[in-house]
Amino acid sequence: MKQIGFFDGSNRLKKLSALGDPLEKLNHVINWLMCAGTLNKVFAKEHKGVGGRPSYSYLLMFKILILQRLFNIGLTNLIYNL
Repeated sequence: MKQIGFFDGSNRLKKLSALGDPLEKLNHVINWLMCAGTLNKVFAKEHKGVGGRPSYSYLLMFKILILQRLFNIGLTNLIYNL
């Protein structure tokens, strides 16, 4: 088994970008900052105390839902791929 190199991750992203990564296309089409502001207003809640793990980013969860609908991925398959 080949050991992962320091630049393997960035090289893989360059190859995906050259092939036409659909996630990059979405980033050019959708203004995520506008969505983030709205999501944070809608789902804002008061912290009840210290402790517990921090919640996931609302924007991250929204992006996951967009990808699920766009590529017609079921919940089980989505959880497996995450």
